[in-house]
Amino acid sequence: MTKLLLSTLLLFVSISINAQSKKTKDQNVIKKMCGCFEVTFNFAETFNYSNDSTYKPSKNKVDKALEWAGLIEDSNNKISIQHLLQVGNPDKPMIIKHWRQDWLFENTYFYTYNGDNNWIFEQKDKKKVKKQWTQKVYQVDDSPRYEGSGTWVHVDGKNYWENETTAPLPRREYTKRSDYNITLRGNRHEITNYGWVHDQDNSKIIRKEGKEDVVLAKEKGYNTYVRVADSKCKASADWWKTKNDKWQLVRNKWNEVYGRNTDLLLETKVEFKELYKHLFSDEITKKEEINTIIESFVKNKK
Repeated sequence: MTKLLLSTLLLFVSISINAQSKKTKDQNVIKKMCGCFEVTFNFAETFNYSNDSTYKPSKNKVDKALEWAGLIEDSNNKISIQHLLQVGNPDKPMIIKHWRQDWLFENTYFYTYNGDNNWIFEQKDKKKVKKQWTQKVYQVDDSPRYEGSGTWVHVDGKNYWENETTAPLPRREYTKRSDYNITLRGNRHEITNYGWVHDQDNSKIIRKEGKEDVVLAKEKGYNTYVRVADSKCKASADWWKTKNDKWQLVRNKWNEVYGRNTDLLLETKVEFKELYKHLFSDEITKKEEINTIIESFVKNKK
């Protein structure tokens, strides 16, 4: 073997090992978002740009909760984490299915929110997402919320990921506000010595077809996840064991819908009820029922 060939081979091996070790480090920090956490949700409207003199900014919001983040899928290119809220009497708590986050490596398929319960499908070039992780965030009923791609950064003892993407209004807003229709979310997830932080710099956007977006206001979000003993979330972990089969059926159906690779327009209500109210019913457990309910909310069937 010539020296040139040997050096080329060693360089290739070195690059492969470094790339693999970076991906492994990414996977390890993503999974550090799993466990039992005392969460503090902080949101404050910081600036407003309205021309309306009667404009009233959203009130500051601070909420605390106990949240279980369980690892439900861990493969080479995908990590899925289900969040559950645990509220009420610690001896007999109420468990509420919360949001879900999927992390996909070098994902090229995206659904980007465009307002009015409409997500635009886009397939990106592989080069644009090389070594990146897409975070896909889902509603409590596993319908889409928002997603974006970025690179996990490990430098100076810090581990963080950043992205900016459009999203529907959060629940704390859409029940009270109708003067804007898109949240432009600046998301930063950072692993800390006490758990992790979801740091947000958001814009409240008015989007109308054929017109440029208008920024109505800015918002700061700072949600801290402080790790506590997993035993505090035992009720949530046990509850999920009894519910996972049902929600796997829900995820399977949504995966089929997302796999159509076309723009997605969803109904807000069917039979006067939101999707989560249909699916949260303990009477709904069978695959056929679940598929029929979800399909009834898809307006642009292919």
